[in-house]
Amino acid sequence: MKIAPLYHALTKEPWAEPIIVHTGQHYDANMSDAFFKDLNLPDPHIHLGVGSGTHAEQTGHVMIAYEKELLKNRPDLTVVVGDVNSTVAATLAAVKLGVKIAHLEAGLRSFDRTMPEEINRVVTDSLADILWTPSMDGDENLKREGVAKEKIQRVGNIMIDSLEMLRPVIERQDVCRELNLEPNNFGLVTLHRPSNVDKPDTLKTITESLVQIAEKVHLIFPIHPRTKKNLQKTDLLSVLEASPSITITEPMSYIRFMNLVFNTRLIITDSGGIQEETTYLGIPCLTLRPNTERPITITQGTNRLCSPDQLKEIAESILQNDHLKESSIPDLWDGNTAKRVVQSIERLINH
Repeated sequence: MKIAPLYHALTKEPWAEPIIVHTGQHYDANMSDAFFKDLNLPDPHIHLGVGSGTHAEQTGHVMIAYEKELLKNRPDLTVVVGDVNSTVAATLAAVKLGVKIAHLEAGLRSFDRTMPEEINRVVTDSLADILWTPSMDGDENLKREGVAKEKIQRVGNIMIDSLEMLRPVIERQDVCRELNLEPNNFGLVTLHRPSNVDKPDTLKTITESLVQIAEKVHLIFPIHPRTKKNLQKTDLLSVLEASPSITITEPMSYIRFMNLVFNTRLIITDSGGIQEETTYLGIPCLTLRPNTERPITITQGTNRLCSPDQLKEIAESILQNDHLKESSIPDLWDGNTAKRVVQSIERLINH
């Protein structure tokens, strides 16, 4: 999602040869193929084929496989995105060979070291040569950590580029009709974080809350494989399926999912990116987490953190329209982030 706008922007530049490296960390043939097709990306030029495993196994395998690629064909710059194990692994492999590193989506902090993503962010940002931040809070976090000012470049939010790039095809979808939904009269649910779905008591609280919320508004739940497995194990999937106002679907492609986002009244999630997209679109978002690495979506946007115990009460409050927030779109979340990143790369390569 985050490389597509940048890849397309770089292909237009005569001085650039962008090469896509697919680590395979999150490889699922159906979902991966759908994302590449939706984003009009070519097949990856390099596929490391790492697959699943523990955090150490994934990190180690990506480092070993990517180091071999760097030794075969040394690039002028490695661009890493986000906060997954592949991000920190590719960074470590490149920096030890003296290859310059740029981190797209730098400076995000939840200040929660129990989250593997937070470790990946901190390590990557401490090693990268260029830090492309999405918002002012990212700049401040990096300065506080002692990062040199000249390394920090605020470029905006690349996910908004993806959204705007695909807006015409997103709006042409008719997922509401397929699922017999009335536009702007349903809620959307996504859950996958271990803190929510791996603990039976927490999962039970969330499930019961969703059933109660569904009495007020129909809910669509594209279910993550990990979440589905745990719901089945705890006999809670049948509880959700018994509700006439909850529709459970398979995971969706970005385009189909975003068509629902465009038409929803409320999103309940524990994802990161959705907090940004809902802020940009002005849609209320309830994030089932104690913290977020995207606090600007709370201070300026439509996002609100909540615990499983609070979910029913806050969701119903939003549905009654008595708890909607004043919100605005953060600076540089304008669909032009990829252009600013290309300019940054050109300055780096030509100087």
